[in-house]
Amino acid sequence: MADPEIDRAVPDHVRFLPAEELDTALEAVCFALNRSLTLAEAASVLGRTPEDLAVAAETLAIRLRGRGLMLQRHQDEVQLVTRPEVVWAVQRALNPERPGRLSRPALETLAIVAYRQPLTRAGVEAIRGVNCEAVLDSLERRGLVAEVGRQDTPGHPRLFGTTLRFLEVVGLERVEDLPPLPEGTVIPELPAERWEEEPAPLPEEAAT
Repeated sequence: MADPEIDRAVPDHVRFLPAEELDTALEAVCFALNRSLTLAEAASVLGRTPEDLAVAAETLAIRLRGRGLMLQRHQDEVQLVTRPEVVWAVQRALNPERPGRLSRPALETLAIVAYRQPLTRAGVEAIRGVNCEAVLDSLERRGLVAEVGRQDTPGHPRLFGTTLRFLEVVGLERVEDLPPLPEGTVIPELPAERWEEEPAPLPEEAAT
């Protein structure tokens, strides 16, 4: 009977592979786990450094261009997901329940955070002109935005940024892939049909 410890050992040749050739192993790990994982976690699994896995992730992302899957990357996290162009096929296969939609105020707030991150609540409110505490709380509960730091000013207000979940729903590999804003252009709306909505409207949303 095979020794399970030996079966789980990293093959010797993998330790000396060029970092870009780790892409297939990274792809297999992402597929097997079916969730996001950090480069450090992947490095631990493959017996290499996070820096090597960053190179492998870039190689894998390029290799998957034009395929049915893509590799999303957000800070030090990676995730293998369905490419937006073929989501319809997966939806027909899984036949999921149709989700609700985010309200217009929530979409506006999310777009502001996406294009201006990292941004404080006061920064969001300065652009929208209304109180955004409830909307930001809702987006944070949905995992679409998260605290990414604290501003170095009195009170150290929270700084918000988008998440890997945001990339998953909007269908991008990286935040940097958001379409650029032409000079003088207002922040665009996000497609409403992509976003899940809670049943009850938020107090701020109802008043907006």
